[in-house]
Amino acid sequence: MRKIMSVTAGCLILAIQAGSAVAADTPDAVSLTIYANNQALVQDKRTIAFSGGRQRIEFRNVSAQIRPETASLVAGEMRVIEQNFDYDLLSPAKIMENAVGQTVTLVRTNTATGTETRDIAKILAANGGVVLQIGDHIEVLRDDGLPVRVIFDHVPENMRADPTLSITVDAHAGSRPATLRYLTPGLGWRADYVAVFDEASSQIDLQGWVTLTNNSGTTYKNAATVLVAGNPRLIDQNGFDGVSENDSTIVEAGTESGTRARLGNYYLYPLAEPTTVANMQTKQVGFLDVHGAPATHGYELRLGWLQTSEQALSAATVYKFSTSGTAGLGDQLPAGIVRLYLRDSKGEAQFVGEHGIGHTPMGSRLSIATGDAFDVKVKPVIDSRTRVANGHWRTSIRYSLSNALPLAVTVDLKQAGLWGDSKIINESQKGTRPDAETAQWQVLVPANGKAELTATYDTRW
Repeated sequence: MRKIMSVTAGCLILAIQAGSAVAADTPDAVSLTIYANNQALVQDKRTIAFSGGRQRIEFRNVSAQIRPETASLVAGEMRVIEQNFDYDLLSPAKIMENAVGQTVTLVRTNTATGTETRDIAKILAANGGVVLQIGDHIEVLRDDGLPVRVIFDHVPENMRADPTLSITVDAHAGSRPATLRYLTPGLGWRADYVAVFDEASSQIDLQGWVTLTNNSGTTYKNAATVLVAGNPRLIDQNGFDGVSENDSTIVEAGTESGTRARLGNYYLYPLAEPTTVANMQTKQVGFLDVHGAPATHGYELRLGWLQTSEQALSAATVYKFSTSGTAGLGDQLPAGIVRLYLRDSKGEAQFVGEHGIGHTPMGSRLSIATGDAFDVKVKPVIDSRTRVANGHWRTSIRYSLSNALPLAVTVDLKQAGLWGDSKIINESQKGTRPDAETAQWQVLVPANGKAELTATYDTRW
């Protein structure tokens, strides 16, 4: 068996036969509405020369991940009959797979003399390699560096060099504008925030960046782009619609209205000017830049019901600030990741941690935890637990707090798991009940010192 070069590494010469379809290749304008859940609305405006009557229009360079069932072509004096999306794209391997059973021309070049020889071959298989029948014998194309190419006289049906949406229409003759709208995954964005906290002034600087990613399989040139902070409900092929999760960073949800444009219940973040969103590209654009907003640095620890530990637990380091228009950032914050920096003794910003936030309305209070505190600890101990009656318990818990820092700190201590009609019948320091499940205390721990909090609970478990 003779060894010859694999077609995937060789040169394919394609003689493409002319078709009857009209190509609408070049968009006049493109606009993108991109949602944070990897979904986008594409509005593609093109001028189409309608020949009159029934004809097929081919839209090339649409998203390779287009949801064909969402496509809609709008133009005057026209009705849509049917549409097909051809996404089997040309490549050496793919054209071989689609040409099984067809006859091609195999061209070999003698490396010593430069002489070419041609054989008519039938493609028998293209599964991990190409098997050909040449005359009365079988050959396998191999990648051994010998100069071989395969000549096809046409492109297999439904194969395209670019993703192509074919729409058959019945229209009056004449050139006029048309708009193609469709939804596609592969285009998404998220918000990334850079926060710098100044301990001395208790202020925070916050920059917000849009990180836009295009994996849709095509490039959108000079697209007017609007980003939507919100996740429209999507139903998958199994009929399931995803459920969003609440974010624990919002201490108190805001009630303020800002000037930012909205779409229904979503907020819009339009890019300042048209931009080219290239395929397989990540692009960043700034949308928020606030300096000197009030902020505080503190510590907190949330404990589960009956949670104890032989070792003291580290409290979380938290930074709190507001999105209020009067004493805060003055804007809504789309979901994303906040990366926080502190200024060191030389005034240089140093990274200390990051935390994700959910979609945050204006006027909210946020608490961003960046990691565990090195010097602030809490040790919970159950001093007693007594059954008062069937399903009725009385539990005393002691919380020992320590602080190795040279300054006093306040620890936001939260005891969770107090469901139903649970009560606190005794406490060494007055606390609050932010919700039915949680008791909360602000415990002051002196510099290089300790503090203790005790509480007795009346519960049903």
